[in-house]
Amino acid sequence: MDVYHLSMECFPVAKVGGLADVVGALPKYQNKLQGVTARVVIPWYNKPYVQNGNFETVFDGYIYQAPNQLRVHVLKEENDTLGFELYLVQVPGLLDRDNPYGYHDESYQFLAFQHAVLHWLATAKIRPDVLHCHDYHTGLVPFMIENCPEFYFLKGVKTIGTIHNGEYQGQMRWEMLDYFPWIDGSTDLRILDWDGYINPLATMIKCCHAFNAVSGGYLAELYQNFRGLENLVQQEHQKAFGIINGIDTEVWDPVTDMYLDDNFSAANAGQGKWENKKKLCAEYGLNPDLPLFGFIGRFAAEKGADLLPDIVVQSIQQTNGALNIIILGSGESHTENRLSELAMIFSNFALDLGYKEYLSHKIYASADFLLMPSRVEPCGLNQMYAMRYGTVPIVRYTGGLRDTVQDISTGGAGLNFGEATADAAVHAMKRAVHIYHDHELMQHLISTNMNFDFSWDKSAGNYVDLYRK
Repeated sequence: MDVYHLSMECFPVAKVGGLADVVGALPKYQNKLQGVTARVVIPWYNKPYVQNGNFETVFDGYIYQAPNQLRVHVLKEENDTLGFELYLVQVPGLLDRDNPYGYHDESYQFLAFQHAVLHWLATAKIRPDVLHCHDYHTGLVPFMIENCPEFYFLKGVKTIGTIHNGEYQGQMRWEMLDYFPWIDGSTDLRILDWDGYINPLATMIKCCHAFNAVSGGYLAELYQNFRGLENLVQQEHQKAFGIINGIDTEVWDPVTDMYLDDNFSAANAGQGKWENKKKLCAEYGLNPDLPLFGFIGRFAAEKGADLLPDIVVQSIQQTNGALNIIILGSGESHTENRLSELAMIFSNFALDLGYKEYLSHKIYASADFLLMPSRVEPCGLNQMYAMRYGTVPIVRYTGGLRDTVQDISTGGAGLNFGEATADAAVHAMKRAVHIYHDHELMQHLISTNMNFDFSWDKSAGNYVDLYRK
């Protein structure tokens, strides 16, 4: 079974969020299964991994967006160092950039990627068994292979759409239709429509053979809250599935993690975490004898990041400073500015703006608790990384977080809170401070969390089962 994963991100080539981690791990684990060959296709980026890697050109051609003739290069990594074949699609002026997102012409960029990929496959007579489309950036692929004559060689290829985050749907004005590949005149263009716009995510749901959300909990939420697509997912419920993400346990392993000052296993986690915590606290001027709470992520409303300034102030004040907080992230400027001001006021609050892969590993290994006050969390990987490193997750009970983290009051090894408010989060943090001082309970939670199996092995098999259906 030949599977091609189409995505805008893939770790370690280009990463913005969890999508990159999934696409960088799932195919590797699928390739360990008998009878499966999984490959990844992403845009070419001006990134160190690309600049320093060995790539060969496997295709040259042209596509047309309205009056524009665009050159297409497809490059393949020569050594398959990631555990799968990696292909980069380069279109000068559109798919040759520093980052995946943030450009004024994103719609043209994503259209060019989908068009170029299908042009390459159809021209080169490459017919996969499955095209696995990740998020709305590749959501038009199932429509195109059935309705664009240029890709008729691919007509009938099975397509799977994965919804990593339904908050983003890629709506475009109808003028963008001029930039599509030529569409068969008999095609009902209402397939592309949702609420008066071309909606790539809605089109993916309509046209793909099956689609999934990245957790069962998130799929259940989409039926009720899907930014206007609730009726659509209800209509298409017969081809909807929930498959929880996994983590790459080879990359995220405290025993071998090259970013850690002191490696450790479940057998010596107490001492190992303490050694890492002392060094991290010394670097940021924190007291290692206090419980350390961490947050890692984008400063976006869906992550509850706008609550962080109030959480910092209230938790420090209500515990009389009996805790430390470290935050790694960036995003919404108002949140960045408020947190920067607080870092100048509170000696037990440390802030590192931006994203540093090595520092995220250090925080997971050093922190006692990880805070995730998410309003929306389709799956969540941070809580799995934290648990892998013996850090107790404190999460809002939503989406994939409710699938993976159970409260200690119900026999789990984490802490839940119900409302996306600073008050609810701080209440959970105060519970955590009491737990921290119960040494026997903390050691039990560390051990329990480290022994959960969140590897991709099971989830990769679930995806293959879905392909076979």
